[in-house]
This record gives sequence, structure tokens and C-alpha cells, in this order.
Amino acid sequence: MNKTRLFLILVFLISYTMAGIYYLINDGRGSQFGFTIMAAIYMFTPLISVIIVKKIYKEKLFSNLLISFKINRWFFIAWLIFPIFTFVTLGINILFPGISFNPDLTGFISRFESYVDIPPETIEEMINVVNSYPRFLFILIILLQGLIAGITVNAVAGFGEEIGWRGFLLKELKEMKFLKVSLIIGFIWGIWHAPLILMGHNYPDHPRIGVFMMIIYCILLTPIFQYITIKSKSVITAAIAHGTHNAIFGFVIIASDGGNDLTRGATGIAGFITLIIFNICFFVYDNYISKEKIFVNKIGNYI
Repeated sequence: MNKTRLFLILVFLISYTMAGIYYLINDGRGSQFGFTIMAAIYMFTPLISVIIVKKIYKEKLFSNLLISFKINRWFFIAWLIFPIFTFVTLGINILFPGISFNPDLTGFISRFESYVDIPPETIEEMINVVNSYPRFLFILIILLQGLIAGITVNAVAGFGEEIGWRGFLLKELKEMKFLKVSLIIGFIWGIWHAPLILMGHNYPDHPRIGVFMMIIYCILLTPIFQYITIKSKSVITAAIAHGTHNAIFGFVIIASDGGNDLTRGATGIAGFITLIIFNICFFVYDNYISKEKIFVNKIGNYI
């Protein structure tokens, strides 16, 4: 059995078993806090699987996984690209029929109400807190919190995933062309999310359709993470991008009203459109500005 196949068996066996046990213990109705803890642990199953594979093959634990802390400009691009992604997605989203900008930025309160039983007085207090800040300052606070989380706690969780997807798999599939690897890893990454999606993550109103939506989302997101990793020669940049993405993409929900979980938000159709635009921009940069042509060549030529 080759390393890639062993890794995939392990990562799906461990993660799906974990999600299945959680579902059975909670009869599918666990608390949002419990689900969040489980999902956070779930993010480390690719790392656990890589460690097991390395041990079985008696290789140095973190060798040949693109782990480098040598700072270059792509570390900063990885950190700052998803705030831009979020605001572009919001702009696209409010062009949709039935979706509008929410200047009160109280979308997160309704989101809390849908997942957690919060007393009315607490809701009122949250609204008062939001209203006590000027809107631009509230947006700035959210942005700064997301950026800080993106390079700290969220980046650590992101590393738990990225060491598998953009570290191990990228190296193992390096003899394939960039776009083919993007499709393969993106599909695997999307399917890996399936148990979480079926339990209401990201698409609480459409969990079954949400599985297919997440596969598409991951396929569209993968070339960006992959390109940043290759250019920086470090999976740490993918962890930073992943962490910042997770910390800040919910702002689209906070700042908009209407629509549903298939159309509204970064993981909805608006997010798909934004990712297509971003992928085109990366392709143009790669093909016509840097002229490295990473998008059309074998990954092994660059890592």
C-alpha cells in the first residue's frame, strides 16, 4: 500500500469515526459548544494521519512536508487576502435579489439565536453593545480580531488540516499538473467535511445539498491555498490563510440580510463567484506577470 492511499484511509477512518461517535452520543442534537469542540479536534485528523504514516514508513516526522518559517511576502499575502475576499463576497452578495446590506451588523445575533438558547435580556444587551460602537469601528474590531486569530489559534488549527492537504498530499502528487492536483485535493477536502456538513455546519438549512456545495467550495479554494504554498515554499502560509479565512469569512453573514445558506455568505454562491474571480486573478498573475506558469505545469517543477 502506498503512502497516499494509507493516508486517505487513515484520515477518513479517524475523522468519520469521530464524527459518527459524536452524532450517536448526542442523538444528532448536541449543543453548539459541543459541536464546536468536536469540529476543532476534527481539524487535526489530517495531522494525526500524517504522523501515523510517517511512523509506519519510519521517516523523520516532519520531513518533506514543506514546513518552513522563512518569512517572505507570501506569508503576508496569505494573511491579508481573505479580508479582501470577504468584502468582495459581501459586495457580490448584496447584488443578489432578496439579499441586502445590514448596516446594523446584527446578523451574528440572529445566527447565535438559531444555534443557542439565549435569554431575551442577553440578546438585548448584545444589541446595545453593537449599537454603542460607530459602525466603522465595529467593522475594524471584527477585522483586527480575525487577523489576530488568523495567525495564532486559528493558524494552529489550520495547520492540523494543511499539513495533510497542502503538505503531505501536495508532495505525494507533485508529478501531476497543478490544476489536476487542485481538483483531486479539493474533492478529497470537500468529502472530508461531509459529516460536519450533514450535522448542520455551514449549511444548517440544506445539509444534504450542502455536502455538494462544500465540495465545490473546496475545489475552488484549493488552487489559491496551493499556489500560496508553492510560492512561499511553506505549508505555514496555507495554515495562516486557512486560519484567517475561518476567522473572518462569517462577516458576510453579519453584514447582510435575506437569502439562505446556499446563496448568502462566503460558502454560498456569492463566495463561489468571488473564488472564481480570485482564481482568474492568480492565473493571470502566474501566467502573464510572474510568468512562472505554475498553473499549467507539474508541481514537482517548483517544490
